[in-house]
Amino acid sequence: MSQNLGAIIERIHEQDSRYREDAYAFVMEALSFTQKKFNRSRHVTGTELLVGIKELLIRKFGPLTMTVLKHWGIGSTEDFGNVVFNLVENRVLSKTEEDNIDQFRNGYDFTEVFYNGYRKHLHKKISRMR
Repeated sequence: MSQNLGAIIERIHEQDSRYREDAYAFVMEALSFTQKKFNRSRHVTGTELLVGIKELLIRKFGPLTMTVLKHWGIGSTEDFGNVVFNLVENRVLSKTEEDNIDQFRNGYDFTEVFYNGYRKHLHKKISRMR
């Protein structure tokens, strides 16, 4: 993370302490991941970003995802939207006229995806290994 971005994230965190600075850094990483996933050099929608966030969380943190999210202060997909729009308000990211916080509301249930879903995925993997 560049020194300038780090300073901006620190300032955002001072203004809105609901989310840890790591959450902002992760969203920036997830944005890059999502752009590559959808083969975009620039804009992705909120819905697409949520897909990328979900995949990257599972890849990076696996069964610890729920613990990491709690540590960051993230309890729902709408929290990721708040992080994104804090970055937009501070001119780190830009948005189109179609972009709004509603794209992040009720994206997916964290417990279902990161706990139950991960356990099902792991069970399938183990079954294939037998």
